[in-house]
Amino acid sequence: MKKIAILMVFFMAFVSCKNETKKESQLVKEAVVNTSVVSVSGRRLLVNDQAYLIKGICYHPVPKGSPNKRDFSTLSQDLELMVEAGINTIRMYAPIADKNVLDQIEKAGLKVIMGFGYKQGGRYDIYSGTFIDLVNTFKNHNAILMWELGNEYNYHPEWFDGDIKNWYKAMNAAAALIHQNDPSHPVTTAHGDLPNELARSMSPNIDVWGMNVYRSIRPETIFEQWKDLSSKPMYLSETGADSYMQIANEGYTQGVNEKAQADATAIILDKTFNNQEICSGVTLFSFTDGWWKAGNNAVQDTGGTAPNSTGVPFDGSPNEEFWGIVDIDRNKKEVFTVVKNHYTTVEHKNN
Repeated sequence: MKKIAILMVFFMAFVSCKNETKKESQLVKEAVVNTSVVSVSGRRLLVNDQAYLIKGICYHPVPKGSPNKRDFSTLSQDLELMVEAGINTIRMYAPIADKNVLDQIEKAGLKVIMGFGYKQGGRYDIYSGTFIDLVNTFKNHNAILMWELGNEYNYHPEWFDGDIKNWYKAMNAAAALIHQNDPSHPVTTAHGDLPNELARSMSPNIDVWGMNVYRSIRPETIFEQWKDLSSKPMYLSETGADSYMQIANEGYTQGVNEKAQADATAIILDKTFNNQEICSGVTLFSFTDGWWKAGNNAVQDTGGTAPNSTGVPFDGSPNEEFWGIVDIDRNKKEVFTVVKNHYTTVEHKNN
């Protein structure tokens, strides 16, 4: 009788253990299923095998008076505005190391293009190699869309001992390392305008080419060029217009001019989304005005410079502190309605 009792206890413990193992296995399986897998197929960007159209915004929240130091204290308000505008993707110029921030972005239903700089004092940068630590920390986070390496570094060979090939070597090696550690997310870069043959040939590990394109209101010209050069996906990592006219031109008056920004953005988005067979979308520049860009950080200054920026609509002048779709106090500009109308109504063409 005692032996039978012992056997019964052993049997029940075995069944219980087996059930717990089964539950744990199911939880692991569910976690894997719930993790987004981002991939490329031909010219298309896919999320869980479904074509994904980037309806995005560049995001670098720097408060008034701050010397280019990000502050996520307005994140909840910002995400509400982004969701209202139909934005599905946020492009970050520097990595987010705070899981709570990524969790909030995921909860809002948005994804992140996570940017890494080359030399950032050893903080998740490419030069030190510490970027891969952040990749491994967040590679299973559902907020991640792509990993991005650099921002129009092709305009700055002086940062790489005067030889831009040094950057392309570093970028390609970094992309290879990401592929080894995270097969579930593509690697992109934000290249200044059209990548030339040197950039393309030295960077085979780049999966998706982002391009910062300022060709006034004619972004479509780069789509035809890219079609003839590469079969890889591309997207506009920056484009848009500011809300200040340096001079009166093309019927738009000099000074603060939200209508000029709104009109230019409407044309740019129309032409971008009409070319989905080539372009996987856009992260418009930018979400909020950046008062840190030129002059006194505590006031909104005109002026500012940017490389290769003569293509700014409609005055050819990049007033760097006037690019937001909302102002620094989160008041909507006229362009906000334009973005909302386009992002919430665009039809996704399955190419």
